[in-house]
Amino acid sequence: MLQKRALGHPARHRGLIGASVIAILTLSESKGGGPRYFVIFASRQTDRPFVTQFLESFRGNAMKRIGVLLSGRGSNFVSIADAITHGWLPGAKVAVVLSNVAGAPGVDAARERGLPAHVIESKGRTRADHDVEMAARLHQHQVELVCLAGYMRLLSPEFVRAFPDRILNIHPSLLPAFPGLDAHAQALEYGVKHSGCTVHFVDEALDHGVIVLQRVVPVLDTDDEQTLAARILAQEHIAYPEAIARVLSGTHEIQGRRYVKRG
Repeated sequence: MLQKRALGHPARHRGLIGASVIAILTLSESKGGGPRYFVIFASRQTDRPFVTQFLESFRGNAMKRIGVLLSGRGSNFVSIADAITHGWLPGAKVAVVLSNVAGAPGVDAARERGLPAHVIESKGRTRADHDVEMAARLHQHQVELVCLAGYMRLLSPEFVRAFPDRILNIHPSLLPAFPGLDAHAQALEYGVKHSGCTVHFVDEALDHGVIVLQRVVPVLDTDDEQTLAARILAQEHIAYPEAIARVLSGTHEIQGRRYVKRG
């Protein structure tokens, strides 16, 4: 059972980490523009690993600013925004949503939430030219972590280098299996018994960067592309906020091809 009450600055409550009572600190902006802090006390011992990870995301007082890139409906963006609204990503905020496609429903979803959202069309432009403008807009909003949420365009090497180890993507397979398009069809054609989703850092190769986390989904004998995609998408909506929490917490680091907990 969870309980929530207001409290002062979270730096005064660092001692809660590891205490017998588990706490989640949640930060939001008040109507007057100043910060509000809350603590949620959970009595279940099994919650400790998740709560500790969230608490560790408060390494400093500034909000962690996320930029989201999307090309379509943006359901993974919605899952991220909802996680922030519900306090599951303490200290994080969506600073801006960018789309390369005019009329993308995800842009409307962002604006309905009162978030800055802009369309920078890619049609008819070179990748390098378009990415310069996208990166400039992200820097303008002081974005620290870029999240691709159904962004259907390869990033240029220059864009990737502008945000080193600060771009995340989610892919509907257990990478390195079935990269690229039509991952569900690839899984069914190959006859695998399990598929799933992967959140990974973005590097200059397609669906290649270091894996942050994966969630597994069984492939049923009765599955077609639509039914498998629907079950994997449900897990994507869980995996992406969880991966963002892990990255923002600073508790993990890249070691070669592995993303591991700091010693």
